[in-house]
Amino acid sequence: MKPRIIKEDQTYGEALAFVESLMDAKPGSKQDEELELWALLIEQYEKERHPIEDPDPIEAIRFRMDQLGLHRKDLEPFIGQKSKVSEVLNRKRPLSLPMIRSLHRSLGIPAAVLVRESPRITTKKAVISQPRSKTAASKAKAPLKQSPKKNTTSV
Repeated sequence: MKPRIIKEDQTYGEALAFVESLMDAKPGSKQDEELELWALLIEQYEKERHPIEDPDPIEAIRFRMDQLGLHRKDLEPFIGQKSKVSEVLNRKRPLSLPMIRSLHRSLGIPAAVLVRESPRITTKKAVISQPRSKTAASKAKAPLKQSPKKNTTSV
């Protein structure tokens, strides 16, 4: 198969099948070089057609915790007190720059992932109206004074 830029799904499928046939190529052989070239062409097509976004920062932290067998208390050296860890993992507190640096350095989570803005959980809180002061209440009831209009017509 002659190498060419992949522009559609049909060519992509053919390229994948061809690459599969080259998988047993001996290192340094002509087939091995062809395999490398096709792998680059396929990678470029996949980046353009099927880009993969960085994960959500909190999900990345949870994933890394799972990989390393860590618990919430194990994050305290990187994030802070137990309450801060809880707020961060429950999306009620954003990651600060020192937290991002510490998590990146200690847990190996890419900084680019941690810097992304994480969706926050919004909770509706009841708004309790407080009585206004007498001066604020009297100003609200006072009629508005209109400024005299200037005569802008010219002769």
